[in-house]
Amino acid sequence: MSVVEGEGSGDEKHGSAATILRRWYALRVRPRHEARVSEQLEAKQLDVFLPRYSARRKWADRWKVLTLPLFPGYVFCQFEPGARARILATPGVIDLVRNGTEPAPIETSEIDAIRRVVSSNLKAEPYPSLACGQRVRVTGGPLDGVAGVLVEMRSSYRLVISVELLRRSVQVEIERERVIPCEARSAST
Repeated sequence: MSVVEGEGSGDEKHGSAATILRRWYALRVRPRHEARVSEQLEAKQLDVFLPRYSARRKWADRWKVLTLPLFPGYVFCQFEPGARARILATPGVIDLVRNGTEPAPIETSEIDAIRRVVSSNLKAEPYPSLACGQRVRVTGGPLDGVAGVLVEMRSSYRLVISVELLRRSVQVEIERERVIPCEARSAST
């Protein structure tokens, strides 16, 4: 049974002894191979979840709507711990997400929450995780390129960052979509 883009849930298997042993895991996969890995795991009769979203992208001559993974580089799969070797042998799979040396299981409630988001009519897209005290950089607008420290999240759309200038801080309130973690900027350039 497969679950892609939030369709279905495999509820017909819940409650069986096999389901109790099976847990959800995140698989790290090669970049832009999420759909291919998902298809290969489905062919192995495994429960797979590849949440996707639609994004409008500009090409040289036109706009195009693409369906992209909500978690680029990851596919979720439910399996028993003994099937780990079979999963890792799948072309495109790099590794399981782990805590130390052991695979890190994901709570079913978290997978269900992602399913609900994907199946809702709400706009969802990947966004870098931000935390108070984190160094961030402004992208776009009059403050493009300015770095600072995230001081406060006022609402789901507004952030307050502190910019050090002459050893004094200036606070500015800015839209969330104009702020990225400093690490994300350096990794993408």
